[in-house]
Amino acid sequence: MNRRRCLKVIGASLALPLFESTIWAELGEAKADKPPVRLGFMYMPHGVIMDQFWPTSPECFLSDPPPALESLRPVLDQCLLMKGISGVPITPFNGAPHALELSTWLTAMLPDANTRNRINIGISADQIAANYVGGFTPLPSLELATMPQTHKENQEGLNEGYYTHCSFRSATQAVPAEVNPRNVLNRLFGKSDRPGRIRQTDPLDRQMLDLVIGGAKDLRRKLSRDDQQKLDEYLDSVRAVERRIVAIEFRQKEAALEKAGVSVSKRNASDSPPIEVKIPEGDKRSEYMQVMCDLNVLAFQTDTTRVSTYIGSTPNGVSYPELGFSNEHHSQTHHNNEPEKVRKVEAITAFNIAQFAYMVKRMHGLREGDGTLLDNCIMMWGSGLEDGNKHARENLPFIIAGKGGGSINTGRFLADTKGNQGDLLSTLLACAGIPLDRPIGIATRQLKEMMTSL
Repeated sequence: MNRRRCLKVIGASLALPLFESTIWAELGEAKADKPPVRLGFMYMPHGVIMDQFWPTSPECFLSDPPPALESLRPVLDQCLLMKGISGVPITPFNGAPHALELSTWLTAMLPDANTRNRINIGISADQIAANYVGGFTPLPSLELATMPQTHKENQEGLNEGYYTHCSFRSATQAVPAEVNPRNVLNRLFGKSDRPGRIRQTDPLDRQMLDLVIGGAKDLRRKLSRDDQQKLDEYLDSVRAVERRIVAIEFRQKEAALEKAGVSVSKRNASDSPPIEVKIPEGDKRSEYMQVMCDLNVLAFQTDTTRVSTYIGSTPNGVSYPELGFSNEHHSQTHHNNEPEKVRKVEAITAFNIAQFAYMVKRMHGLREGDGTLLDNCIMMWGSGLEDGNKHARENLPFIIAGKGGGSINTGRFLADTKGNQGDLLSTLLACAGIPLDRPIGIATRQLKEMMTSL
């Protein structure tokens, strides 16, 4: 594309997936370049019910997964599970398990004990990666959350920001996460009149999409058949996400009017009013989480960013009415082995893993290069506690999905891993090609057993 044409079309543009016809095909048979490796982290608080999460043996991992992993069954061969990853010892903050479960998750270190009332902790693994690869993409990193980062509590005198943030740009600067899907969409595809400021509030309206797709038709004629299919699928997915966000927003407005006594639709008097969908306590929490997951997929597919975090929920105050009960997650984790509470924690864990599975399966279904988008990703799901009942941290639950461009050997359960949280994070960054000038937090080594032997 020459300079004149570039300037002509830049006013209305949309990020596109990477096409072999325009990138790798130019490299000839040598295939000197490969798709970039992306890093994604998705979090759930309060740990798991261990006998429902860990496989009974490495041999049965693929054929008979534990109940918590059932939603991942179609892509278990793309996953790696490791038991034996210990968390950061929290002394001298023994009374602050919930302030530390999220804040130590990607930093693998404790806050500074002498400055408890303000943020002072290490840079997180995602931001280490963003510092290295962020210059290659429009967004250095993407931070998402399902609920606002407004938790008010101060265990052991620690700053309240430790409860709700996992990303830290520096020792003293927490990175805020976006909870509104519309705002995420604007960040990914909107126009701005200066860096960091979105000017256009509805970037994917019909007029703009029609304009962009008109240009895409010209591009389509120059693509291979496989890339034409990829382009069609991608544009369909962008429109589908937009329609779902519009539907959520419409339902929110309608529910608010109904709540105020204003009739907004022609319904039978006996019909129930529309549900009020909101973040984070709406009856369809999965709908919000899946929209956010789709936005994460789009961001990776278009190389808009190569690093993301998604905080599925945070300590205390979170309930899951979609599962048929209104009890808060935290209260049920202190179950003292009461069967009903244990059952509810199992359901909450399975629900959160199912949202991760939704994203991973979408990535596995998208072609990229000689494989799939998931082949070129490292997606980590996990929690900052092993067991919410006892606040244990000896065997933190982690699921790794994706081959990291061929660097990770998946389809396995490593039942006796010797390592800590920092070791895992350092290894994941090494698999993504991120050089480290020092260990991450408490790391002492790389976990070579998770890597593919080259």
